[in-house]
Amino acid sequence: MSLPSRSASPCVVAAMRAASRRLTLLYDEAMAPSGLRVTQFNILGELERRATEPPTVSELSEILTMERSALGQTLGTLERDGLVILGRDERDARRRPIRLTQAGRKAAARARPYWEKAHARFSRFFGEAALAELRSTLREIAEDPELVDAFTEPN
Repeated sequence: MSLPSRSASPCVVAAMRAASRRLTLLYDEAMAPSGLRVTQFNILGELERRATEPPTVSELSEILTMERSALGQTLGTLERDGLVILGRDERDARRRPIRLTQAGRKAAARARPYWEKAHARFSRFFGEAALAELRSTLREIAEDPELVDAFTEPN
């Protein structure tokens, strides 16, 4: 008796993680010529959007809904490569904002066409309307504080 090629698990978390791994692999492959992985590109893009008020590691991990330790590892690589710098806030020396360097801006600009091509491929495959709905649903899951409340309610 052979096992089915697809998971029969009813677990939505398992399905989301499998989808996330698959898309990450596909985007990473498409972005390989840029030298950046999709996770690195997303971090650089977020820092680019927040250039006027750079976030700290804790703030960025919250913005990205990412484990602080995982973010720290990725930031370590980006810092080693000269793409970001962990600075000091002039007003609060305890605050260490993450700033995108000029090299980081150039790396993000070089990677953007590869990301756009991967995104366009997924959009064509999945459909614009379905993609917009999927993105909205996933952002809601990632960001809605009421979801946390639903999991902390007594049984």
